[in-house]
Amino acid sequence: MIYSIQPKMYAKLKKSLYTIISLILISFIFFTIKYNETSIQKRGETLSRILKNNYFLELNKFIFQKVNSPYLDIAHKIKKGENLTNIFKSYNIDEKDITKANSKLKKFIKPNKLKMGMILDLVIKKNMSGTLNLMKLNLPTSKSIMISLERDINEKFIAKKTITQLFKKLAFSEGIIKKSLYSSAIKNNLDPNLIVEFARVYGFEIDFQRDIRKNDTFQILYETFVDEDGEWYSNDKIIYTYMSVQNKELPLYYYGTDEFSGYFDINGKSAEKALMKTPINGARLSSPFGMRKHPILGYNKKHTGTDFAAKLGTPVMASGTGTVVKAQWCGGGGNCIKIKHNSTYSTIYAHLSKFASGIKSGTKIRQGKIIGYVGSTGLSTGPHLHYEVIMNGKKINSQKLNLPSGRILKGKDRKKFEVQRIKSDVLLAETISKKN
Repeated sequence: MIYSIQPKMYAKLKKSLYTIISLILISFIFFTIKYNETSIQKRGETLSRILKNNYFLELNKFIFQKVNSPYLDIAHKIKKGENLTNIFKSYNIDEKDITKANSKLKKFIKPNKLKMGMILDLVIKKNMSGTLNLMKLNLPTSKSIMISLERDINEKFIAKKTITQLFKKLAFSEGIIKKSLYSSAIKNNLDPNLIVEFARVYGFEIDFQRDIRKNDTFQILYETFVDEDGEWYSNDKIIYTYMSVQNKELPLYYYGTDEFSGYFDINGKSAEKALMKTPINGARLSSPFGMRKHPILGYNKKHTGTDFAAKLGTPVMASGTGTVVKAQWCGGGGNCIKIKHNSTYSTIYAHLSKFASGIKSGTKIRQGKIIGYVGSTGLSTGPHLHYEVIMNGKKINSQKLNLPSGRILKGKDRKKFEVQRIKSDVLLAETISKKN
């Protein structure tokens, strides 16, 4: 039942409750005696039994605990023109609590613009000092969104947004690359996680450090989840991607079954290979594989990997699916990770500033997953990634490695893919038309 208690009424109501409860209890005893016993002696015995009855004692205890409880539950129906601050003040909530609560809640709602008619549930506690503290708050901002605030054991407010219903819709973005794919995609308001997945898909075919040229283009059609107000919540899978790199067109389509999923070209050929060309985006090739003069040791020594200079903290991805066999300090290599992909290939990532959460020996990872971040640990003159590919126990040049293509769709899968590809083209045309 929805109810609303005004603060000034609460003190009077509490006093009245004692009187009302006492009358109820007296009446309960009187009528029980009257209808169940007739003699004075039996009435006394009945009264004694009632007063000693466990249910009666528990009821009495429960009622008086509620009256004496320092907690007050309030359901406030929001009126026209009300905001959180004046609602809090109307219940005499402590000023410090009001400031802290508003600070946390403004991440999810506009405290000064509340929807009239919504029910704001509050739990307030009266302390021995007489101050009233906000303990809990629940506010539905729509039929599918609930904003909550709760005081934890450390007396800090924690706010969160709960969405009970989401709606899937298609989104489209395209752009012209001026400096890098990442910077151009960010300008087009693409979510960073979506950019990482986009780069992973093309990472088998394109070296984003050396192949990309100014004015190359990209397109991406993807699924996204929104709430009932159309506010973005999260992204789902990419449906279609396109890149034009040095006048070479590279369209890819998503196709999945219960057994596998991935991105395929118009001929049903998988874009994925055993290893990506480069496990990092936004970096430049600073030192190739082969003989060189070591920048710190000062003498000629074979460089058994490829160095990519990048900003400190740049994410590093696993170039292939596999199992982490090492994630520790490696002397001159600093913080390093070694991944075994299969019986043929392993990769090493060195000089990392730190490992990604959950990365340790024995961890199974998917191709493209972030495993660490660029650093300058060990024997290093500056932030960069040292990347090695090991084939059958021998370190080889990752940039000259030609890996066989992945799955090629055949039979029923090929026919289903063709149907899916046509549907994706229609969705693409419709989405672009709506956007324009």
